[in-house]
Amino acid sequence: MDINLELYKVFYHVAKTLSFSDASRELFISQSAVSQSVKTLEKRLNQTLFIRSTKKVQLTKEGDLLFKHIEPAINLIVRGETQLLDASSLKGGQLRIGASDTICRYFLVPYLKHFHQMYPGVHIKVTNGTSVQCVDLLESNQVDLIITNSPNKRLANTRNVYDVKEFGDVFIASKEAFPELEEKILSYEDLLTYPILMLESHATTSIFLHQLFLKHQLELAPSVELSSNDLLIDLARIGLGIAFVPDFCRHELNEDLIVLKIKEPLPKRKLVVAYNDQFPLWRVAEEFLNMLTKESIQP
Repeated sequence: MDINLELYKVFYHVAKTLSFSDASRELFISQSAVSQSVKTLEKRLNQTLFIRSTKKVQLTKEGDLLFKHIEPAINLIVRGETQLLDASSLKGGQLRIGASDTICRYFLVPYLKHFHQMYPGVHIKVTNGTSVQCVDLLESNQVDLIITNSPNKRLANTRNVYDVKEFGDVFIASKEAFPELEEKILSYEDLLTYPILMLESHATTSIFLHQLFLKHQLELAPSVELSSNDLLIDLARIGLGIAFVPDFCRHELNEDLIVLKIKEPLPKRKLVVAYNDQFPLWRVAEEFLNMLTKESIQP
C-alpha cells in the first residue's frame, strides 16, 4: 500500500499525545494540517483511528492496533538517526576489525585500549581469522578494517593497503631440549635436521617460510602444523622442535627458550591495514586507521 510516511508520523504524534494541538506543536505544523493528515490516513486505510470529542481524543481499537506497530517503527528510525549522528561525532557507532589472534594479542591490544579511552561510546567488534580469511571478511563487508601480515597474495586486488609496522621472524627452541643450539649459527639446511613447528600451510607466515626455503633449493616438511603461534611457542617450550614465530611475540619468549642465530638474515615482513573502497568508511574506522598509521603505541 502506497501511503506517505509523513501521514504515519503525524498519526504517531497524535496517538502518543492524544491531542491534535500538542501534536501540531511537536511537528511545527498547524493543527488543521494535523487534522487533515489524520483524515487522509483514515480514508486510505478505510478505518477510523480516533474518537474525537470536544474534551479529549481517544484511539479506536483499530487506531490502538496501528499505534502498537507504528511506535516501535518510529523508535527504530529515531535510534538509527541517533546512531548515525553519534558515529559521525565519535560518540557512538561501531568499529569492526578483522585480525589474527596473534596480531590482536601482541600488536592491537594497546591500540584498542587507547581508542576505547578516547571514544568510550564506540562499540568495538574484533573478528579473528587468518590473514587470508580476513581478506574474505573485508570483501564481504563483514569488517571495516583488517590488519594482516604482508606479503599476502590475497591483498593483490585491494587498493587501499597501508603499512603499519615492519617486523621480523625468529626461530626458537627449548634451551633444555636443544642446549647445543644456544651458541650455534645455523644455515637453512641445518634447520631441516630438526623438527620444524609452524603454522598451517594456508597461513601467510607458512607460505612465506616455504618460499624462503625454496629460494635456497630446500623443501620444508614441517613436523607439526598449528593454527596458533601461542601453541607453537608452548610446543617449542616443551622441546617438540624448532618453532617459527613473529618477533613481536618476543615478550612470551622467556629464559627457557632460545632465539636461534641464522647465517643469512631473514627478510623483513610488514603488518598492514586495509579497507574496501567499495563500501563507505565510517568516521570511527577512519580515526582508527589514522591511529594505526600515524601513532606508535606501546603495550
